[in-house]
Amino acid sequence: MLVEIIQGTEGGGLVVIKDSAECDGRSLLKGFVKAAVLRNEPVHVLGFEVSEDELRTGLDSGTASRLVFHDGYSDPLQWLGQGKLSVQDYSAQNMRNRISQSEDPKVVTLVIDSLSWLLLHTPPTAVCQSLQELSRGGLKVKRVVALLHSDLHEQGVVGSVCHMATALVTVTPVSGSVSAEAEPNGTVRTLLRRKTGRVSREEECYSVREDFSVQILRDLSTRKQPTPDSRGETKQDDPAANLTFNLRLSEGERLAKENLSLPFTFSEEKKSSLLQPRSGGGRILYEPDASDDFDQEDPDDDLDI
Repeated sequence: MLVEIIQGTEGGGLVVIKDSAECDGRSLLKGFVKAAVLRNEPVHVLGFEVSEDELRTGLDSGTASRLVFHDGYSDPLQWLGQGKLSVQDYSAQNMRNRISQSEDPKVVTLVIDSLSWLLLHTPPTAVCQSLQELSRGGLKVKRVVALLHSDLHEQGVVGSVCHMATALVTVTPVSGSVSAEAEPNGTVRTLLRRKTGRVSREEECYSVREDFSVQILRDLSTRKQPTPDSRGETKQDDPAANLTFNLRLSEGERLAKENLSLPFTFSEEKKSSLLQPRSGGGRILYEPDASDDFDQEDPDDDLDI
């Protein structure tokens, strides 16, 4: 699923890459940038955390030339009065105005590196509101890809941002050994909210190549198949093994259950006795009165209105 989201076939709107100090997600962010350029989409980057040179490092010249870098790294808080972009400039309308100044008529992919800078210096409600307006698409903006450092914020703030995401990509370190040709960069847990309302989840082990193309090494979301025992029989897990109460019946309890006569049920003897015809059984005899209004030609004439 991660490759489909990166390639743009799934997960439009807002894509949030959530990482931590244990596993950095910037290489994956560059993978999104490269894939957008390969789709011939202009990419605008709001850079607050790394410089333009560092962001372009490792990208080929063709990819780097399609990037439009809005410099919020030099002076993000406007202490020097020399920065081209500050955290106070972040708003949906301002971003659309900046993007509209570009000569490229195509809709763009907007990359925010990183969203944590904005959340630390701007009220989270204002950040979320602008994110929601930008991720709706429309004029100039097709997709928003944002990097979020989850360990820098309170869980409520992280949860609010993640709740808005169309696609949430959580990056974690690799646990255990993975047999693969390439060295894994980490594990991603992907949550995708589709337009139909369906929510899909997958867990995959991934690797980012030198050209920042993303490769899936192993799908960790597939369930393990049961392995046969020494006799060749498949051993099934017992779902009632770890319960705090007993679901099984002893032999005595089973016999008592089978012999129990439930109320309001008919036994075979009672059924046969009730179905046997009896002499002198009751009958209903009816003789019409003279006042009865009954017409054979129209038996329902009294129902006409």
